[in-house]
Amino acid sequence: MIPGAGFLHLGLLALIGVIVLVTLAIHAVVCFLLQECFRRIPPQFRKQQPAMVWLLLIPCFSIIWNFFVYLPLSKSYKAYFDSINRTDVGDCQYGLAVAYACLYAAFFVPFASIAALVLLIIYLVKIHELKNQIPMA
Repeated sequence: MIPGAGFLHLGLLALIGVIVLVTLAIHAVVCFLLQECFRRIPPQFRKQQPAMVWLLLIPCFSIIWNFFVYLPLSKSYKAYFDSINRTDVGDCQYGLAVAYACLYAAFFVPFASIAALVLLIIYLVKIHELKNQIPMA
């Protein structure tokens, strides 16, 4: 056995643990932001319940569940803004939501994960702007 190899393995395990915890924390923040977006939309226009976003934290399941969170969020905003005759909001980032969910599902394609991360950041910023246009209940 190579001297110090045990410390190398421990260090590698610690690094993996830190990466997993940071990734989980980032996903939790995203879920919180999405939940707050759903909560701002009046209940009659919601296409998904706010608490359901937390299912995104389930590994592998989240690949499919993205389609059941991001697309309904955009549809919910669209339903609300249509109800008050606001046409200046376009599709409420529905196209961006579809692109993100598809890229996230295609994580095995080179650079798809990086592109998905960029789209996620853009989507969250734009959807937050829409959230701020809805008065607090």
